Amino acid sequence: MDRRNQTSISEFLLMGFSKHPEQQLLLFWLFLGMYLVTVLGNLLIILAIGSDLHLHTPMYFFLANLSFSDIGFISTIIPKMLDNISSGIKLISYSACLTQLYFFGLFADLDNFLLAVMALDRYVAINHPLRYAMTMNSQRCVLLVAGSWVITIFHALVHTLLVTRLSFCGPNTIPHFFCDLVPLLKLACTSTYVNDLVLTLVAGTLLIGPFVCILTSYFYIALTVLRIDAPNGKQKAFSNCTSHLSVVCLFYSTAIGVYLCTPSSQSDGKDRVFSVMYTVVTPMLNPFIYSIRNKDMKGALEKLLRIKTS
Repeated sequence: MDRRNQTSISEFLLMGFSKHPEQQLLLFWLFLGMYLVTVLGNLLIILAIGSDLHLHTPMYFFLANLSFSDIGFISTIIPKMLDNISSGIKLISYSACLTQLYFFGLFADLDNFLLAVMALDRYVAINHPLRYAMTMNSQRCVLLVAGSWVITIFHALVHTLLVTRLSFCGPNTIPHFFCDLVPLLKLACTSTYVNDLVLTLVAGTLLIGPFVCILTSYFYIALTVLRIDAPNGKQKAFSNCTSHLSVVCLFYSTAIGVYLCTPSSQSDGKDRVFSVMYTVVTPMLNPFIYSIRNKDMKGALEKLLRIKTS
């Protein structure tokens, strides 16, 4: 019998972080504060870049897109989690779960690709400065971002459509605070062979590819910086990369903690702690990293805030 697009489960139970009622209020205000800081910080980055003509360069164009992606990333997860905590009902419908799964995959992949594009931009700027303006022209920058969107939209759609093939007949408890793909597949009553195969081959390639691009770019950047004789030249070249490199380290270290977590650590909730770092803390810290370590961005934010308060 063809069981595609059939499910006997109309909703899933998200376990969240704690079963203790006395901790729910603290969790609500903690995540609400982190969400507001993240959205406000990334919006300020976008507005500062848009309002300052000096920041209309490829690097800041990519940064604005990264900030937009981070807002979408955290907005996919936190509002529903806050609703579950405030209502005490930790249920999510089947359709809402698939929607959350799709947008989570889209924005997570988009962050991954944008970080790789930004690493490529820094490589061209430092290793080929004379050809930078020609290589990273506006048309190419738009194509790089548009290509990242197309790939991630398609990739997220493939995984979501493959999940609709599965049947879910119980249990319906997801040991997480959002609908992630791996714990969701474990609840399926039908074979997940195709899903697992696509997850390993396609997702693995799309995750490893940008990461290898980042490592390769910074390897050649490091070689170029080490060949610079003047100390001031080395410092200037390195300072152009520190913000992006800090974000890359934070993003990938927490993501690796999530997806390479051992089964024993998953049972005691460590995967959820890593997931918070990956999905909430990283998007929240990105604006601070770029504004604190970047003089141009700091100046643009100061101008923007003066305009708003005047």
